[in-house]
Amino acid sequence: MESIASTVRREPWNKGKIVGQKAPFKLKDIWALRIRLQMEGRVRELALFNLGIDSKLRGCDLVALKVRDVCHGDQLASRAIVMQHKTQRPVQFEITPATREAVQSWIKLAALKSDDYLFPSRIHNSPHLGTRQYARILGDWVHDLGLDPADYGTHSMRRTKATLIYRRTKNLRAVQLLLGHSKLESTVRYLGIEVDDALEISEQTEI
Repeated sequence: MESIASTVRREPWNKGKIVGQKAPFKLKDIWALRIRLQMEGRVRELALFNLGIDSKLRGCDLVALKVRDVCHGDQLASRAIVMQHKTQRPVQFEITPATREAVQSWIKLAALKSDDYLFPSRIHNSPHLGTRQYARILGDWVHDLGLDPADYGTHSMRRTKATLIYRRTKNLRAVQLLLGHSKLESTVRYLGIEVDDALEISEQTEI
């Protein structure tokens, strides 16, 4: 039988860990990392980062993109549509000029063809970048930015632009469509906006 002392000494499983949604990146972090990747000539990572932010795709969908998903012939498209693996529902996303430039540079450097995966794996038995590889790359980005790795994950990429759009427009329906959620409630939970909005209102209320 355990003693009371040993029971008290046992630490909770989640001590020191962030439980719940991963944090979105801040604008200053986005630009800081973009500049760093550009200056260090990390062409593949810049394309992956920019497209991850723009697309708002889950990691499994992002790494499985093919060149033809984002290109019209030899030109990068300004918009793309893909079928989500998790929900089997199509979702559209915009590809901004900076992202088009980064992805085009990567395609040219890697000599990728239309049917090639956009981010081929460097591991022989994997056709494209895996989600674990993607998570490790993101971990390096978080480290480069000097952020706490416990706060960030691949879903930080998915949440970043969606969160910024909501904060600027308060248009929850638009964010729902951009994330490919079937229910508005899912978007509310995913962004954690009810809590954020409540705190914002509270901060602006003086007593």
